[in-house]
Amino acid sequence: MNIQIGNDWDEKLKVIWESNGFQKFINIVEEEYNKKEIFPPKNYIFNALKLTSYQNTKVVIVGQDPYHGVGEAHGLSFSVQEGIKVPPSLQNIYKELESDLGIPSRSSGDLTGWAEEGVLLLNAVLTVVKDTPASHRNLGWERLTDYIIKVLNEKEQPVVFILWGNFAKAKKELITNPKHLVLTSAHPSPFAANYGFFGSKPFSKTNEFLKQNGITPINWNLNRVDK
Repeated sequence: MNIQIGNDWDEKLKVIWESNGFQKFINIVEEEYNKKEIFPPKNYIFNALKLTSYQNTKVVIVGQDPYHGVGEAHGLSFSVQEGIKVPPSLQNIYKELESDLGIPSRSSGDLTGWAEEGVLLLNAVLTVVKDTPASHRNLGWERLTDYIIKVLNEKEQPVVFILWGNFAKAKKELITNPKHLVLTSAHPSPFAANYGFFGSKPFSKTNEFLKQNGITPINWNLNRVDK
């Protein structure tokens, strides 16, 4: 599998792409695709990096692993492809967005518009076996995605890291640069949202921080791109 992001991530991650360890790992991933039904489609594995360059990253939202149903995952955390029913966690994200900024919920779960605004929608694990959640956890993706967070931690320009749930919160130890803002809360899943996610106002807090640092805030209103 030839890894080519097509923006400044290629240079930032060159040491990873060219390492023997990563080459061995990506061969394992390739074998998985050959033997099983794996999501997302191969061309979407690195979609988050392709849509949000290192230079343009203002916000990072960390997810766990891709959705495992047919046609859902397309390489962006919490996002599903156009035409797929909005998953429960994303429904709750939309509810909080409406409560926080007055932006109404939408029928599409495609968050590409956020990625294009500078929101890196990064899953910690980038592939999954069909109908088998967490099946590629500890396969090796975490080494790459932790490195991505560490590289972002080195950015001179302040970044907002949004960590929902205990899995994402564990990444906080990688974010040591005092220039950055780390927002944590409960996960937006139906099992946890009432225990600290609802009312956490991550969207307005993010934009306030960006504005305070002279950075153009995120336009969270995805309805603007609806056809």
